[in-house]
Amino acid sequence: MVAAAVDDMGSALREARRNVFLLTAAQAILGVVGPICFAVGGVAGYQLLADDKSLATAPLTAYNVGMALGVVLVAILSRLIGRRFAFMVGTGIASVGAAIAAVALFRESFWLFAFGLAVLGSSNGFTQKIRFAAADASPSFYKPKAISWILGGGILSAVLGPQIVIFAGDLFAPVAFVGAFIALLPICLLAAVFFAPLRLPEQGSLAGEQHGQAARPLGEIVRSQRFITGMICGISSYALMTFMMTGAPVAMVVFCGFSTELATLGIQWHVLAMFAPSFFTGWLITRFGAERIVACGLLLLMACAAIAHLGLELWNFWGALVLLGLGWNFGFIGSTAIVAGSYRREEADKVQAFHDIILFTTVALSSFASGKVLSVYGWDMLNAVVWPVTSVCLVLLFLLMRTRSKAAA
Repeated sequence: MVAAAVDDMGSALREARRNVFLLTAAQAILGVVGPICFAVGGVAGYQLLADDKSLATAPLTAYNVGMALGVVLVAILSRLIGRRFAFMVGTGIASVGAAIAAVALFRESFWLFAFGLAVLGSSNGFTQKIRFAAADASPSFYKPKAISWILGGGILSAVLGPQIVIFAGDLFAPVAFVGAFIALLPICLLAAVFFAPLRLPEQGSLAGEQHGQAARPLGEIVRSQRFITGMICGISSYALMTFMMTGAPVAMVVFCGFSTELATLGIQWHVLAMFAPSFFTGWLITRFGAERIVACGLLLLMACAAIAHLGLELWNFWGALVLLGLGWNFGFIGSTAIVAGSYRREEADKVQAFHDIILFTTVALSSFASGKVLSVYGWDMLNAVVWPVTSVCLVLLFLLMRTRSKAAA
């Protein structure tokens, strides 16, 4: 009996590692969408607008609204046709969005460009589901590492995305940035090659998991202290990252006179910092606990705000963006692990959809607010917002850790 159980667990782990490898490759490819959109979305929006420049980040808001809608769509399609085919649909949506954005730039249409980024954002809603697919297809002890490896695929995205902007963006000069979106068409379709051979288990089929349990009502799950803390910390980490990342290229190019290339390289270093630690973040979570890693991420976000507040030199922007990426990595991966531990396998889809709808709706609002705050109050106000938000999250983490300590005692 024991030997059979060990063999079953070993087989499940091998299958999980195979799925994680394929999903990581797909994540690396589809992950270029975000860096490209955020590197040029605000600047392109600023150039396309004739009057109200405070709307410059509206295309990025549309991108994040698209993500919120995308997580709903991928949840529906996953139920109807399975996650593997749903992910393949997402690659087609990404290519359509890139085509729309390219046409909009040729036509100098601000709102069509915003719509194109909304479609690209909806495809990223599918991409966001990849981390949960990897976690759900893994034994409990392997979940943090699975999430980390998926997000680690963003290292390639961090390098490739900005380089596409730099080397392909001006291929259709004098129309800026078109080449970057045209290059996305074949790149996004390539990800389907890695989704096709996936073998994702049905809910509850993984060895070692409990069977026959009735799913709890959604309201019961989302009212638990663990879920609330994980969701608030994850949303705060992601929203603050988006808030500052959206405004940084506009502040650098428009208000401080840095070149688009320097701003794009800043985004590249930022995205590298977002994903590079992922290869050991899972180990850190296993070793020290998700709550402590999230707390470290929040402290790094505070350090980001401090560096940004010190001045408007290139090192201030780049240093702040690197710390912003590191803080997001620890904060978001740790929070995802906390949330993933709050529900059972048979409850996954409804809880994940609920979580991601709130997450990306908040992120969309933060990207829109970034342009408004930057236009009216300046770069320093963007930095100041970090402090109260991270302080609240740290208090929630402390309360969760105290509750768990009492329960263990």
